[in-house]
This record gives sequence, structure tokens and C-alpha cells, in this order.
Amino acid sequence: MIKQLLSISWKVTAISILSVSLAACGNTDKPAATSAPADKGKETTAPAAAKSNYPEKALSIIAPSGAGGGWDMTARTIAKVLSDTKAVDKPVTVENKPGGGGAVFMAEYATKDVKDNYKLFVSSPPILINHLKKEGNTPYGFNDTTPLAQLTKDYGAVAVAANSKYKDLKSLLDDMKADPTKLTVAGGSAPGSMDHLVSILPAFKYGIDPKKVKYVSYDGGGEAVTALLGGNADVLGTDASSLDQYVKAGKIRILAVAAPARLGGNLKDVPTMKEQGIDAEFLIWRGIFGPKNMSADAKSYWEDTLKKMVESDTWKKEMEANNWETDYKNGDDFKTFLVQQETQLKDMLTALGMQK
Repeated sequence: MIKQLLSISWKVTAISILSVSLAACGNTDKPAATSAPADKGKETTAPAAAKSNYPEKALSIIAPSGAGGGWDMTARTIAKVLSDTKAVDKPVTVENKPGGGGAVFMAEYATKDVKDNYKLFVSSPPILINHLKKEGNTPYGFNDTTPLAQLTKDYGAVAVAANSKYKDLKSLLDDMKADPTKLTVAGGSAPGSMDHLVSILPAFKYGIDPKKVKYVSYDGGGEAVTALLGGNADVLGTDASSLDQYVKAGKIRILAVAAPARLGGNLKDVPTMKEQGIDAEFLIWRGIFGPKNMSADAKSYWEDTLKKMVESDTWKKEMEANNWETDYKNGDDFKTFLVQQETQLKDMLTALGMQK
């Protein structure tokens, strides 16, 4: 009996010891069991996005006109400020690609350079007008680009050579009204485009049939000024700021600016069209664009860089030197504005019988 009890006791003790041992083994295995999901979680965590290296090579800014005009001056000013402020650590060059008031360049850019992040270009209202007008119409417009920023604002101006008999806008318009074919008007863009609209707007407001005004187009404001100074044109219609250097040199006389108030600098004494009884204004913006399929990192880079550029003292000095006014809009705001101005220009061209 005693032997049987001792046997049972040892069996119970052995079972107890085995249970404790198994429990102890189970406790030491728990951390290993819980570590597997943690390791699995680490494996599924997405790596940090790689930092963009854009730009990695030289960049170019295209002026879709000849040298000396507003686009050329704008492109060169941007390149100069970017370089002087070291905002871009790669070379920035300017290329002139004239033809059709920007239409020739746009045809190439909108079809061949749609992904070229290293080729930007400057433009102004002609990118809208060329797409809306009837003559010389192009199928390509701002919707075939990536608007990056509006940078400046300017106004239309009507000028004559310094030795011209015309001293004010009204005397010029009186002669033009008597015989619209008597005077030759020059501009740096194609018929129906910006310089043409600037030239004929005061005539239209004065009751002159704009279709009868003799307008001759040149590739860029520089060539148009040369025609005026060479006696091949009597009048010039263009943007006021591009004439600043010629006014300073005493080569031309600006009869009026299409601005709501007089401008500053060398043009401070030039009266507005409204001062002379002609209710006409023409706002000329200048902006910079990239290709339609520009990468997100390139677009972000340029929007940040251009915003810093216009806030720099170097840019402000260039604005003052060129008699320009900064009017910055970021890419999204710029695009919204372009849609609005496109509607306004279409209405103007329709009134002048030049819409497509």
C-alpha cells in the first residue's frame, strides 16, 4: 500500500515538474513569436522617396522672336538674374527662334519638345492671340504648355521717330482718319497679333476702320524699330518697356501709352491714351512656360525658383532698369488668368473682324 502511494506521488511530482518546464519553455518562446510580425512590418515599410536631382545639365530659355524685342529682353533678364543670384547652379542660355510672331516656335515646341524639362520659353498675349485670330492661326496655345509663372506687366505704346512731325496721338489719328492708307504702321508680330492690336486699338476707338490701317509686320520689336528709324514705317505699335532704351537715346518719341496711369522712369512724361481723349488700355503680361508633359519635380523646382527670383533685390533692380513692373502669379493662378484673358481677347478680335 505504502509502495503504491509512493509510486503515485512520484508520478504526480514528475507530471508537475514536466508541466512547469513546458510552461517555462512556452514563456521564453513568446518574444520570438511576437518578433515575427514586427520584422514583417519593417519589410513592408515603403522606402523614403529619392530626392530629385533636377536640373542635371544646362538649361535654355527660348525667346520666340529676333533680338532686341520684349521677349528677348525678358528671357535675357531671367537668365541674368538666375545666374547672378546663383538660384540655378547650371548654365542658363538664351536662344532666339523667330517666325510668325511665335507661331513657328510653338508648332515645334508643342509637338517635339513636350517632355523636354530643360527647354523653357517666354511669351505674352500672342500665345493667346495667335490661337484665336483668323489669319495666320495656329492650333497650338497655352494649353499645349505648362504655365510656370507670370512675371511682369507692361502696356502698349504708340511711337514715332524723334524727327517725326507728330507730337501727340490726336494729330496722328486725325491724319489717319482722313486717309488710313497714308501712314505705314510697323509692329514686331504678325497681322492680328499683339503689336497689331496695340497699333490699331486707338484708331478703332477714334472711329477709324482698323481694316484700312496699313500694318507691316516684322520678326520682333528690334526689327520694327529699325524699320521706323530707317523711314520704312511712320508709326510703331509695341510694348512700352522695349522702347525705353530708344527714348533714352533720343531716337524715338512715344506719343501715348495704353496704361491706366503714366509710367515711371524715362517714360514718366509720356501721356496715356486716356489723357488724350482715347479710351483705350492694353495690358501686356510676360510669363515663362515649360513643356506640356513637364515632370512634377521640374515644375515644382521652377515654381519655387521663380518665386524666389522675383523676390530678390537683383530682380527688383532689373525691373527698375527696364522700366518694368513685377506682377507675379504662380503656375495655377497664371493658368486661371490666361483662361480669363483669352475670353477678353476673343471679344476684341471679334469686334475687329479678326477672329477665326
